Amino acid sequence: MSTVSLDREMATFERKRQELEADHTGQWVVVHDDDFVCAYDSFEIAAEDAVRRFGHGPYLIRQVGAPPLVLPASVIYNTIRATD
Repeated sequence: MSTVSLDREMATFERKRQELEADHTGQWVVVHDDDFVCAYDSFEIAAEDAVRRFGHGPYLIRQVGAPPLVLPASVIYNTIRATD
């Protein structure tokens, strides 16, 4: 069983929060590893680009300036199984 941790991405988002709020409030941003990747006008566009660039992740997609969401672990973590 494999779980994906977003701790690094969330820490990067928090560290860059002031800069992101100054430049990208209301936009959706993608954070991968220790990097802010890009800002987008919609969640759908952000998600499509994140999947294209990074596959199944981990990466964080978050709307700048929106209150944080609290998600159950079943939504945050996904087991990936290889098939033969």
